[in-house]
Amino acid sequence: MSTAPVLHRYRDGDALAEALAVGVAAVLAGAIATRGTATLAVSGGSTPKRFFERLSQAEIDWPNVNVLLVDERWVPATSDRSNAALVADRLLKNRAAAAHFIPFYLDAETPEDAREDLAERFRRLARPLDAAVLGMGTDGHTASFFPGGDNLDAAIDPQTTEPVVAMRAPGAGEPRVTLTLPMLVEARLLAIHIEGEEKLAVYEKALGGGPVEELPIRAVLEAPRKDPANVFWCP
Repeated sequence: MSTAPVLHRYRDGDALAEALAVGVAAVLAGAIATRGTATLAVSGGSTPKRFFERLSQAEIDWPNVNVLLVDERWVPATSDRSNAALVADRLLKNRAAAAHFIPFYLDAETPEDAREDLAERFRRLARPLDAAVLGMGTDGHTASFFPGGDNLDAAIDPQTTEPVVAMRAPGAGEPRVTLTLPMLVEARLLAIHIEGEEKLAVYEKALGGGPVEELPIRAVLEAPRKDPANVFWCP
């Protein structure tokens, strides 16, 4: 049974970034205290930059934190389109420079060429993830769950045992690789970070039900969870 997400509203991006960073750091610290390690999955794009800056300064045992992306464009880290480059620049610095980063991109022409190696890499991760922070586009995509995506059904299949799938879609630009729905929604802390009135309207429309193919964020919002997802929003 799905539990309705909890919407947290903040006055501005700075207040949101601070609150989200404090919450994620607390979850990671708790995981380290309990099991000795923690795993955090984050999103690319412009929205999380302030959050990354705040989190990079958190006083936690970063050498025992694994950081990965929820999805990635199939470009090397030297590309200005690389989410890994963004994470390196904005998150993996200050105290967080000691974290261990697990990249998606491998030296292969296409993500399909690297499929087996990627699957093995991410199957080795401890599950569930301790924290997953998702974004959302105005088209309703999250991770690389894009409307019209060639592997959307496989990516959002709640029964899939695959940790990652490749994705191509009209709105995606480059080919991408994404964690699958089960990898994300089983996270102990599932946060959705959105900013602006337009994205709030898309989120509220998604909550109202309808085809997942139209607004793929619905797959996340409707997935069964013991604890509700947390939506962090500011104007």
